[in-house]
Amino acid sequence: MHEGVMKAWLESSHLYGGNVAYVEDLYEAYLDDAASVPEEWREVFDQLPKVEGVDVDVKHSEIKSQFADLAKNKHREVIVSAEGAADAKQVRVLQLINAFRFRGHQNANLDPLGLWQRDRVRELDLAYHDLDNADLEKEYNVGSFASGQETMKLKDLYNALKTTYCGSVGAEYMHITSTEEKRWLQQRIESTFAQPKFNKETKLRILKGLTAADGLEKYLGAKFPGAKRFSLEGGDALVPMLKELVHRAGESGQEEVVIGMAHRGRLNVLVNVLGKNPQVLFDEFAGKYGESAGSGDVKYHMGYSSDFATQGGNVHMALAFNPSHLEIVNPVVMGSVRARLDRLNCKSGSKALPITIHGDSAIAGQGVVQETFNMSQTRAYGVGGSIRIVVNNQVGFTTSNQEDTRSTEYCTDIAKMVQAPIFHVNADDPEAVAFVTQIALDFRNKFKRDVVIDLVCYRRHGHNEADEPNATQPLMYQKIKKHPVPRQIYADRLVSEGVLSAEEAKTLADDYRNGLDKGQIVVEEIQPETKHSSDWSKYVGHDWDTAYEASVPVEKLKELSEKISTYPADHKAQSRVKKIYDDRKTMASGEKLLDWGMAETLAYATLVDQGTDIRLTGQDSGRGTFFHRHAVVHNQADASTYLPLQNVRDDQGLFEVYDSVLSEEAVLAFEYGYATAEPTSLVLWEAQFGDFANGAQVVFDQFLSSGEQKWGRLCGLTLLLPHGYEGQGPEHSSARLERYLQLCADHNMQVCVPSTPAQVYAMLRRQSVRPLRRPLIVMTPKSLLRHPLAVSSLEELSEGVFHNMIDEIDDINPENVERVVFCSGKVYYELLQERRKQELNNVAIVRVEQLYPFPHKEMDEIMARYQHVKDFVWCQEEPQNQGAWYCSQHHFWEAIPSGAKLTYAGRKAAAAPACGYMSTHTKEQNALIADALTIKK
Repeated sequence: MHEGVMKAWLESSHLYGGNVAYVEDLYEAYLDDAASVPEEWREVFDQLPKVEGVDVDVKHSEIKSQFADLAKNKHREVIVSAEGAADAKQVRVLQLINAFRFRGHQNANLDPLGLWQRDRVRELDLAYHDLDNADLEKEYNVGSFASGQETMKLKDLYNALKTTYCGSVGAEYMHITSTEEKRWLQQRIESTFAQPKFNKETKLRILKGLTAADGLEKYLGAKFPGAKRFSLEGGDALVPMLKELVHRAGESGQEEVVIGMAHRGRLNVLVNVLGKNPQVLFDEFAGKYGESAGSGDVKYHMGYSSDFATQGGNVHMALAFNPSHLEIVNPVVMGSVRARLDRLNCKSGSKALPITIHGDSAIAGQGVVQETFNMSQTRAYGVGGSIRIVVNNQVGFTTSNQEDTRSTEYCTDIAKMVQAPIFHVNADDPEAVAFVTQIALDFRNKFKRDVVIDLVCYRRHGHNEADEPNATQPLMYQKIKKHPVPRQIYADRLVSEGVLSAEEAKTLADDYRNGLDKGQIVVEEIQPETKHSSDWSKYVGHDWDTAYEASVPVEKLKELSEKISTYPADHKAQSRVKKIYDDRKTMASGEKLLDWGMAETLAYATLVDQGTDIRLTGQDSGRGTFFHRHAVVHNQADASTYLPLQNVRDDQGLFEVYDSVLSEEAVLAFEYGYATAEPTSLVLWEAQFGDFANGAQVVFDQFLSSGEQKWGRLCGLTLLLPHGYEGQGPEHSSARLERYLQLCADHNMQVCVPSTPAQVYAMLRRQSVRPLRRPLIVMTPKSLLRHPLAVSSLEELSEGVFHNMIDEIDDINPENVERVVFCSGKVYYELLQERRKQELNNVAIVRVEQLYPFPHKEMDEIMARYQHVKDFVWCQEEPQNQGAWYCSQHHFWEAIPSGAKLTYAGRKAAAAPACGYMSTHTKEQNALIADALTIKK
């Protein structure tokens, strides 16, 4: 049989485990009589590998029968030849090697304090493999053990295995299914026995890093005693580790490095890695802050950026701003890196590196870690792998008992879900730390996958410097009190090696302290920062009502409408999708008014036509949860896809739409990170239902609503949150509008409820064209997507103006109006239809399309026509304690005439957003519509 046929068979479903009995029966029949099996199977069996000296294979059933006989006759004498015994020993030696690869890390010397109590791993003993002292001087083939030798004496091999896998490095990689990746790791680890040979220059660089880490903490402790700094002491190796990463990243072609970390050691990293001027930090400790337009944040949350010189050129480093919500910064960093890669047109991830730094309790405890790992290899969120460092100080605040902190052996076990290699390393051995750091980065660059380094260390003080750790960890802190600092341990080692003298080691510490005294930047690699990212200056100093021009000629809209309504003739669309596209063609020609999906798509088309990049993600965003978008047309014949918005013209902006992983928190954080790094793109995230967006509440609270005020970070992210009451119950009705309005202040974001296709078109264009980058929260509709009244003309779209408020549209004389009903969203159409049905001409309906920032100017212009009216109503579908009523009514009180009354028409206050019964929903809806339209005399 040809090799190609054999390959096809190996890749076929015949080899599924459930078919094993069937395949064995066929093979046994083949051994009895080859002609008795089908020809295709005969060809397969003919090509199976042959064992030298064996002409005919033995049937499996006979082998099983022999083993069964052996089990019955356990004490039967067995005669084994000397050659056979040697072969058996050789097999056991190979099994020993494998045992160290699988379980050596469990016997590694990882804990600097020596407190870990771990069970002995019997599989690492010679006796477990029936090997003993008599075998120690014998030579054995070492198989794939990458020692550079084909054979080794057992005693040498055993010592090499213990050195390699049970020293200061515990390597976990045998869970990886890729043979190529495992062999690459084995070569890097085993070829040096995990004992790196660094030159003098590298060793001194490591010592300088440890000296800086130790020196800053001691300086701050003496200068600002008792002040919170969340010391790195005990995990000092993080500083030379990060510097090694950046140096090697620059040498391998990376242009940018983005770091995300929590508070532990952050100040040390800011000063000793990113090169923040220590005098600025001292001023912050002293309470001196420069004038700022925002409220600011504590010093251990602040970000920073700088340029770092390497042999491969300058690397731009950025430390992401971070709240105290642990681990949430990780997807933010990934989003920022993805934006930088897109800007550099780098699909492989080779030009930008994400580094995330975790705590041992947090990486195991926070669900956003799992979400971020899950995103790492997907089309929408891949960044070519990341380096994840765990500062494993063995305690979370006051909790150190593993029975309380996690249910896994290691805090890093979550990383096995993406088959990331994991390196556990003793932080008191900084050369071992540098060794695994180099391997980690090289692996990431080659295989584009995440790598985890578990930096096993300790925390010299309490959770903060004012905390007393002995109250909860007495034995640990008795040990820590006597334990020398990492700098001293390594300095003594280098002195004993003759690398430098004790006096020279002391001089390094003195020089560092002198630099701090002078308020000098203490990182010699830091260079004057050059322009690396997009120009944000054009977006600074503007407010939401800044003038902008967004009109598009009708003829241009028709041209674009035709392009986005067309797909190749040989592309077979599903029947309902075909109907949507056929309808869009009639809309393009002006024969039919535009619906929501067409207007939204046309907004994107105008933007990419102007060269703007668009990124849209969310669960089901390609199609749209409610079958309205269909930005991706799936070929029913071969499952290929076609995106009309990617085919507007040759030199257009990039249009990307991705169906996201089933997550809200990490996905939204990722898009926030992307939008804060790329102001020129329109970045949108769409919730499947707005109800589910609160799974990302931390992102709304800590980043979107307050990031600009705390950190000065601009962000133009647009959020599409389907919202509306159609009787679908408490989980599919409310995007929790009230939550976003409650977060609004200082014009920090915009909250809009567009009610027509023209409005969503103009709103999206405004968000991109206007020189303002603030979050936009949109309550998008569901039933309005196909509502016969929710349509717009090309002429309405052409003007490109988003109307923050829309006055009465029917021919009602303002002088006859006795009541004005304010509302937003879908309820408007129900009010309109009921009023028309009742032929009421004394009630005007005014829509508020932007609830925040509230459009006072437009409100005043509309109110000028109703100064005689004394009866005003706010009508909403949501319960009274939800929706816009409580957060927005003060705006209406301010606008209505003196002496007028403002009343509420809507559902009564409720704990749940909506009822679960259609009959109750209909009754409530009818009642609130009647209440809003009925004037009580």
